[in-house]
Amino acid sequence: MSEFLPTIILRHRKENLKKCSLSGLEKNSQFRFYTYPKQFPPITENYFVLSMEGELLSEKDSLMGLYLIDATWSHAERMNKAVPEQLPRRTLPSHFRTAYPRRQTGCSDKDRGLASIEALYIAYWLMKRPLEGLLEHYHFKEEFLSLNNFS
Repeated sequence: MSEFLPTIILRHRKENLKKCSLSGLEKNSQFRFYTYPKQFPPITENYFVLSMEGELLSEKDSLMGLYLIDATWSHAERMNKAVPEQLPRRTLPSHFRTAYPRRQTGCSDKDRGLASIEALYIAYWLMKRPLEGLLEHYHFKEEFLSLNNFS
């Protein structure tokens, strides 16, 4: 049994599951997937939302639960507004880069616009959570690890 709260993933109903970087984690008991806009997680405290704004994420957040929005940038902004306001926002350090070949627009900071799995991996790394298997199905795994000096 894990000592950590499960990670909440709020995934947009139009997310292309064939291209979704989080595919493969659905059967992992440490993740709870909800489909926006029909399902919302029943949480009110002890979680933070991974965001482009907010206090810098650190190891001190490790006992809190992670709430991650999984959608294209055009949907993510609207979804972020649906997340309870009382949940604190945390952001990742700005030096991390994506390996995902982005074709869409809408990201407010394209240099920091990570794929969901990349953001999840960095957050877990910063919080000292187990990383095993997170990138198992990620096509750009090696490039991402190398680009960000994880390997």
